[in-house]
Amino acid sequence: MATAGAVRGSVPIPEPRGKMIAGREGIDAAVAAVAAGAGPWAATSPAERAQLLDRMIGDTLAAGDGWVAEAVAAKGLAGDPAGEAEEWSAIWLIIRNLRLLRDALGDVAAEGRPRLPGRPVQGPQGRLRVPVYPLSMYDRALFQGVSAWVLLQPHVSRQDLQERQAWAYRSPAARAPVTAILGAGNHAVLGPRDVLYKLFVEDRVAVLKANPVNDYMVPYWEQAFAALIERGALRIVTGGSEDGAYLVSHPQVDEVHLTGSDKTFEAVVFGPGPDGARRKAADTPLLGKPVTGELGNLSPVIVVPGRWRRDELEYQARHIATMLANNAGFNCLTPRALITAAQWPQRQALLDELAHVLDQMPMRYAYYPGAASRHAAFMAAHPGAQLLGRPGPDGSLPWTIVAGADPGNGDDICFTTEAFCSLMAETALPAADPAQFLDQAVRFANDALWGTLSATVLVDPRTRRDQDVRRALARAVAQLRYGTVAVNIWHVFSFITTSATWGGYPGQPDTDIQSGRGVVGNTLMLPDPEKTVVSAPFRTRPTPVWFATHPGMLPALRALPSFEATPTIPKLAGIVRSALRHR
Repeated sequence: MATAGAVRGSVPIPEPRGKMIAGREGIDAAVAAVAAGAGPWAATSPAERAQLLDRMIGDTLAAGDGWVAEAVAAKGLAGDPAGEAEEWSAIWLIIRNLRLLRDALGDVAAEGRPRLPGRPVQGPQGRLRVPVYPLSMYDRALFQGVSAWVLLQPHVSRQDLQERQAWAYRSPAARAPVTAILGAGNHAVLGPRDVLYKLFVEDRVAVLKANPVNDYMVPYWEQAFAALIERGALRIVTGGSEDGAYLVSHPQVDEVHLTGSDKTFEAVVFGPGPDGARRKAADTPLLGKPVTGELGNLSPVIVVPGRWRRDELEYQARHIATMLANNAGFNCLTPRALITAAQWPQRQALLDELAHVLDQMPMRYAYYPGAASRHAAFMAAHPGAQLLGRPGPDGSLPWTIVAGADPGNGDDICFTTEAFCSLMAETALPAADPAQFLDQAVRFANDALWGTLSATVLVDPRTRRDQDVRRALARAVAQLRYGTVAVNIWHVFSFITTSATWGGYPGQPDTDIQSGRGVVGNTLMLPDPEKTVVSAPFRTRPTPVWFATHPGMLPALRALPSFEATPTIPKLAGIVRSALRHR
């Protein structure tokens, strides 16, 4: 077992046995097919692509029942309404991605670029701040008070934005590059989302290799994306790490994208084992191709001290519990570090309420390989951690809180390593007031925690009215080196909007890749994003239906895919009635 601090980043994940293997002949055939389709795909007009996306919306809807049933069985979610609801969210998010891309390409066909929902303005340090959410009255109704914008990198001017938005459609290539996509195993939305970004935003063709953990999804992905497969723009293969290595090094593959761990990224770029480690130390990549990826993170939640009402404490405890419980904690965006103020009088009350909420929730089956050993490594370093939750199916793990991790111990496993299971840690900083705490928390999140993907700040409206706190919050949003910064809402909402960008903070070298490079989502096709910022009210009434403790979560999320395919007021009203009826 590794000692605390011996490994930074994502813990390597053992490969399951007994899964389907495509083999080299299957991979050769898949790459040859998309390479042959690369020219015709490049010649496919935006209007034709919009028609393909419209068909794919219906095909994804048709795949939904089987898709969710398969995932529920594989993840041990039978009888768990919240877990099943999460699987329906994958269908919803893919359909949202398809619909927004369809609409964006309609704009490209008519006007040369997607229409923005508002005017860009100058943001921090003069960077352009581009509004990306809400896009419609339906967005405003579903997620009240939530807004998002993308901060572009400092070199992007207004003129650059105007000239480079939808860059792939400005001067289309004669042949689309071939991308090898190594899919994630934890959530069925991730591989398809990578495909949509590469094909429709960057104008690539792709071979998607399913992860052995969820390659049972391949028949449903093929059903949903049949239009792309028929066009020769996409093939989906299965296999293990050797097959993945063969695919990415294939001479007809031009570039690589992966969603997974930094260890996988390093193995792709530098090669595995001791030889790969030597290449990494010397910064001499083995693979001479561009590689992008969305990797792991510790996803801090920064809790600004204030005077919270009792209902606010309960609300935020349910909020944080949902962040941990979603997908049994097997998300790169699951918070692993709750940052509080040591002298905050309500610190213990929040921790107690969080423990109470988690203790009432059923434990989840730990379906992802290596979860038990990762959990054991954290327990060995912190044997006093709280183990919570109602009994679950065989193979489940308890919800776990490591409270009071020492912020001065930079080698603590809680600060260096992504748990990737049902565990999060809490650490308290010695700040004297909320503004000072925010400045300290930003430094701690940037410098002590591994990862650059996403972070959340929670601050109540009364504390936020203080001028010093307002200035400190603005500094925090500007200075946090994360690809998404969310205020008063779980940072997953950057991913959910789909129009926002999702990926690590830019600028990481191959030798210290952390949460990766490049983005997905970005249906508005913005050039050179730095980060997405999401903002929401501190408390939403009624309690959001996506909270894991909401009894109406399953019927509401079950209805969302059909709504997203063709939004209407009657469908929206039905979702709202369902959520309120089961409140």
